[in-house]
Amino acid sequence: MAVSAALRAAITRAQNADQHSEPVFSPLRGLGRGRLTPIDLLGQSLSTIAPATGMVFIALWMITYSPGYVGLAAIAATTSAVFLVAFCITQFTRRLAAAGSLYSFVFQGSGIRATLTAGAALVLGYLGISVSVFSQAVPSLLDTIAIVGPDVRGTAATVITTVAIAVAVAWIAVRGVRFATRAILVVEACSLILIVVVMLATHSDTTTAVALPNPSLSAVPFLAMLTVLSMAGFESSAFFGPEAKRPLISVTRTVLISPIICGVLFVFAAWAAMTGHGATIVGAYFEGTASGASAEVVLAVKIGMTCSWFASTLGCAQAGSRLLYSMGIERVLPAPLARVHRRFRTPYVAVLAFVAVSAAGVFIYSDTVRDDSGSFDGVVETALVCAYTLVAFASWKFLRRIGEHTSLTRICTLSVSTAGAGLLVYIVLDGAVHGMWALPIAALAVAVSGTVWSSLLRRARPESLLMVGAFDSVETADLLPGAGTLLIDGDGRRRLVPDRGTAEGDSPEHGR
Repeated sequence: MAVSAALRAAITRAQNADQHSEPVFSPLRGLGRGRLTPIDLLGQSLSTIAPATGMVFIALWMITYSPGYVGLAAIAATTSAVFLVAFCITQFTRRLAAAGSLYSFVFQGSGIRATLTAGAALVLGYLGISVSVFSQAVPSLLDTIAIVGPDVRGTAATVITTVAIAVAVAWIAVRGVRFATRAILVVEACSLILIVVVMLATHSDTTTAVALPNPSLSAVPFLAMLTVLSMAGFESSAFFGPEAKRPLISVTRTVLISPIICGVLFVFAAWAAMTGHGATIVGAYFEGTASGASAEVVLAVKIGMTCSWFASTLGCAQAGSRLLYSMGIERVLPAPLARVHRRFRTPYVAVLAFVAVSAAGVFIYSDTVRDDSGSFDGVVETALVCAYTLVAFASWKFLRRIGEHTSLTRICTLSVSTAGAGLLVYIVLDGAVHGMWALPIAALAVAVSGTVWSSLLRRARPESLLMVGAFDSVETADLLPGAGTLLIDGDGRRRLVPDRGTAEGDSPEHGR
């Protein structure tokens, strides 16, 4: 009887509901909601990280500088530290979904200037990663073509290949995330299986003859920083919260799982390099058949690595475009970045802008930066560490504000914040000592970016400062008939106002 009465009351409320009120939409409704599965999210994260390439480079540095078990421990410890960063990020992902990811999360705990600082750091970081992997994809593809066909390497071929990869990345990213992530997940899985099998099946004590510059850091800190750079983008699935099914659960799990998967693979690669199982694959990729590897192994490794570089370029474009899209929605960047393709529901203007800047960066990188790649990677690492530190500190402030701190969250958020700040100081001082002035300059530029950016917006578009931190929120269509009417009050907050026949009072709406 009680159930029947409640059902009749609900039907009555639905009949009496105001059907003529203005519907309320989520600020991120342009993106297709509820389309991506956990597999899609995992594919996005792994494509951005490209663990296959990270394994080869970690094996290379382990073989070259022989840090031994200390280096192996440094990689494992760094993986643990990245997992703690992931834990801090999940304090937000389990409560809200935002296309701006870390940029939008920082706003929930810190002020506008800290948010814009995190945004500048993320833009610099993701563009830097994109340029780095893009510039590796081009020669890797040309080397692969040279193995199976004519040797077309040269300036003209490099330009044509760069443009072709940029067009392919832009086309796939505009077509949609599901197609890209699932295809990339298969390709990356095949690359990983190939690398693991080759490492286990071969053994050689021959060291690589690849000429490498001496890192400014000692071997162990350098391996730690290389691991951080190799795991950059592990949180990229958070950019797709508004597009995911059950985002508060699926995104959170992906953010936690991604660094664990990559950490295990990186530790395995380091072990393989220490025990003589990594030399063959490192030699096959960097030296070709001159290393003693068969032509078939060299071709397979080249194809796998090329696909992995391409996947990482695509993953960066998809994640970076969502960041630009979110900033376009808020008008902190030009509004056209928020335009969405009518059919594919992807931010096509943001995609094209990100890919175009990345392609231009490849030409600049090839001409001027390649000889000083250590400084370039250091700048990218500085930006990423800054963003991770800001989101960790913001999570501490956020949980304190909403009264949901536990002993574990206090320890983790404060530990990551302190460690991140200390690492930034170390990077700046080490860069100054070794004459790598790009590092302290980059740190200073990121530090003041939020203040400068907010001042410019306050003069040019003050209303945009009220829109910072946009996240996916409940729409009128999400409510059951008769549940109430969703309204926007004078402060811009959503409120669920009871319809006639419901209890008096209203309740604020905080998120999806």
